[in-house]
Amino acid sequence: MERQGRRDGLPPAGLKGQALLENPIFNKGSAFTETERDVFALRGLLPPHVDTIDVQLQRAYNAFSEAKDDLGKHIYLRQLQDTNEILFYRLLADHIEEMLPIVYTPTVGTACQRFSQIYRRPRGIFISYPNRGNIRKILANRPIKDIDVIVVTDGERILGIGDQGAGGMGIPIGKLSLYTLIGGLHPNRTLPVVLDVGTNNEERLADPLYLGWRHQRITGAEYDAFVDEFIQAVKSEMPGVCLQWEDFATPHARPLLNRYRDELLSFNDDIQGTAAVALGAVLSAVNAAKTDLRTQRIAFLGAGSAGIGVADYLRAALVKKGLSESEARDCFYIIDKDGLLHSERKDLVEEQRVYARDYREISGWANPKTGSTGLLEVMEQVPITILIGLSTVKGAFSEAIVKRMAERVARPIIFPLSNPTSRSEASPEDLMRWTEGRALIATGSPFMPVVYEGKTFPIAQCNNVYVFPAVGLALAAGGATRVTDTMMVAAAEALGRLSPALAADDAPILPRLRDAREVALQVALAVAVQAIDDGVAPECSAAELMQKIHEERWSPDYFELP
Repeated sequence: MERQGRRDGLPPAGLKGQALLENPIFNKGSAFTETERDVFALRGLLPPHVDTIDVQLQRAYNAFSEAKDDLGKHIYLRQLQDTNEILFYRLLADHIEEMLPIVYTPTVGTACQRFSQIYRRPRGIFISYPNRGNIRKILANRPIKDIDVIVVTDGERILGIGDQGAGGMGIPIGKLSLYTLIGGLHPNRTLPVVLDVGTNNEERLADPLYLGWRHQRITGAEYDAFVDEFIQAVKSEMPGVCLQWEDFATPHARPLLNRYRDELLSFNDDIQGTAAVALGAVLSAVNAAKTDLRTQRIAFLGAGSAGIGVADYLRAALVKKGLSESEARDCFYIIDKDGLLHSERKDLVEEQRVYARDYREISGWANPKTGSTGLLEVMEQVPITILIGLSTVKGAFSEAIVKRMAERVARPIIFPLSNPTSRSEASPEDLMRWTEGRALIATGSPFMPVVYEGKTFPIAQCNNVYVFPAVGLALAAGGATRVTDTMMVAAAEALGRLSPALAADDAPILPRLRDAREVALQVALAVAVQAIDDGVAPECSAAELMQKIHEERWSPDYFELP
């Protein structure tokens, strides 16, 4: 991990003694030197031995390793983050592939379910519905005034596990730790927020330990007015901040994005971040398979906001490659729980209807027993080359479906992207076996490498961490006033160009997570350059932008007395 870039200066005047030890940015713990112990009134408050940070890292890793399960490891890392952020981020950086699944998906899902049971100390801002009318005052209570990025959720659609109410706070906390770890944003310039509008999760409401507002979810005009008050308060309190919408349910996710995307600097990671990283992975896989994006036939299982978002970016890439809008739309076959989207269905929202097949084309495809046209029926009719799952239905990519695809395609591109692992549409091991080792695979959650016929295949995780931290870094460095879809597509194209699979057949189609911080530099540059091209950022050369990106990056290093 690079050690250059922004670091903190000396602690503010007057911060000393126990207060200094309780400040996670300036606390060095047992690494305070003899001189610092005198200067900051720490004598007697620490054990006498002075540690190096390397010794502290070894002690911290030992404690992490001794935790009895993944949730215990998550709790340990959160406690470390709350007491010594320098050590926390150095530890994550040294063990990124091991710890990323612990600090974020899939373990963060369990942490959200158990949020009220494992709660230790406050972090972030909780804005509950009974406090409506006072949201600006609540935001003014934030401990740090200068904020670059907010991640906000209402806790309704946490990963694939659904409504967790106030427990959804675990997602913004985890997400923002990755903004810092990967993107290099200063941790004090990030703010996790949960909009607690109640929960429809009866288990949470019945839990005597539940920390949230005990009420059924507010909906309709009341919900809209509450969110709008929050947005107006953000604009007043933190003008210029980037707001990331996270884990809002489908009925709210896209409408909120569309309503506010031209009003403030904001994006929805579930829609745009997922779409960008999936597009990057598809571009990598298509190139690795030595085929043409324009010739693909693409099936989606899942037509929610994430699935449609991925389809939208793929469609934009197809148009950029020379297809007309009509020709690009004709590449898609999107299936939800009620079957293939088609023109006679009355239950489709506007963004889904874009991908509805002409019913006259598919009227004879339905399964005679069920009357529905599902994924298997589509696979029988169309030589699908790319199969993407965002359904949260475990095992939905069955052996029959995958084998049928493999019969008709030399290199099937299969992405079971649902999170957490327990909701994945298929395991990479099964996919590799069913396709005789020919599949190009990316998953939503982490999986171990697959050994097939003596050859080891690393499995790419289609993790949004390749995109959103770089976007945040680009916005902070380049001064953009809006996030455009073309900026996100630029991020995807940059990611696609960095694919290890372009150089080796048995390499993953996405960079390894241990390289994510270096990847973020190139993705951030592509986003910042596109922002200028889109007219939403001040003019600047690519060389100047890269210098600003490096200067903006915070490095987890202890302060030193002169």
